Amino acid sequence: MRTTDGERAVGSYPAGTPEEALAFFTERFEALSFEVQLLEQRVNSGKLTPEEAAESIKTVRAQVTDANAVGDLASLVGRLDALAPVLAVLREARRAEKAEKAAESKAAKEAIVEEAEKIGAGSDWRNGANRLRDLLDQWKVLPRIDRASDDALWKRFSSARTAYTKARKAHFAEQDEKREGARIVKERLCKEAEALATSTDWGPTAGKYRDLMRDWKAAGPAPKDVDDALWKRFRGAQDAFFGARDAENAALDAEFAKNAEVKDALIVEIEALLPVKDLEATKKAFRDLADKWEAAGKVPRDRIKDLEGRMRTVETALRNAEDEQWKRSDPEKSARANDLVTKLEDAIAKVEADLDKARAAGNDKKVRELEENLESRRSFLEMARRASEDFSG
Repeated sequence: MRTTDGERAVGSYPAGTPEEALAFFTERFEALSFEVQLLEQRVNSGKLTPEEAAESIKTVRAQVTDANAVGDLASLVGRLDALAPVLAVLREARRAEKAEKAAESKAAKEAIVEEAEKIGAGSDWRNGANRLRDLLDQWKVLPRIDRASDDALWKRFSSARTAYTKARKAHFAEQDEKREGARIVKERLCKEAEALATSTDWGPTAGKYRDLMRDWKAAGPAPKDVDDALWKRFRGAQDAFFGARDAENAALDAEFAKNAEVKDALIVEIEALLPVKDLEATKKAFRDLADKWEAAGKVPRDRIKDLEGRMRTVETALRNAEDEQWKRSDPEKSARANDLVTKLEDAIAKVEADLDKARAAGNDKKVRELEENLESRRSFLEMARRASEDFSG
């Protein structure tokens, strides 16, 4: 074959005619031309990386240069040379792409490090560990950046994870210690509660249970399975005591129901004394009915407020009537005022005694009722004393 450098032997073909030989070596050229065409298409389309394209061009160039073929091989080499600018563009685009990905990777890693450091400095022991694991997985899939920056960021990330892990372990060690302390305290409280479960000293024991509950809450949580079992014991002891107390109160209420029936009848008679027309006669009748009222005894707890309220209404009306009477009375009635003072003082002494008993029994509701009753009687007594002093000169 003739070239710019002269003739070059491309091979021999002893098995056929000269025409067949020429066709054979011409087909080889056409095959090379087709391969160059495919390479041009792949390089121009950007389907090959710059490295892959350069290697393919090198390979095809070697095939064309030393080809045993008949055709314009120089034109094929020229077409391969023409791919050099395209390759340069690909390399520049690849460098820009790598630089962009490196910048994105660096920004992503910096964000990961900042979040990890925030977690490491915090105390989110429940979610922090899981989040750090997620951040580590994200780090692993990110491309490496320049070695110095990558190593520096990794060191910060690793330090944050280590600091968090140490703090978390210390926290849970402290919690375990506190839970063990709580277990000891709550076991003691359970024993105390169980020892009180059969007590029938209702008032003081109820107060002790309130103190035990306060101490229970202050002790904090024990290990969960232990805490649940201890609470079951503690609550069981409480329920046993208060159940027995409620049962006795229910029995007493049933027993006192008859007393309430008596007082229901008496209060109707007492209220019938109003309005006051004859003060002395009304007072005498009231005293007689009041004695029966006191003799009737206690009533169920849910009836106390109603009955005592109605009784106080009549007492107030009598006191008002007596005030009016005092305003109209002369000094000769001082003896009556003195007698009322004495009776009020006796009544107050009785209420005070009942109040002491209610306080000792821990009956808060009864205490409040008696305190109101006592306040009313003391106010009445003060007025009686002032009137007595006025009568005495």
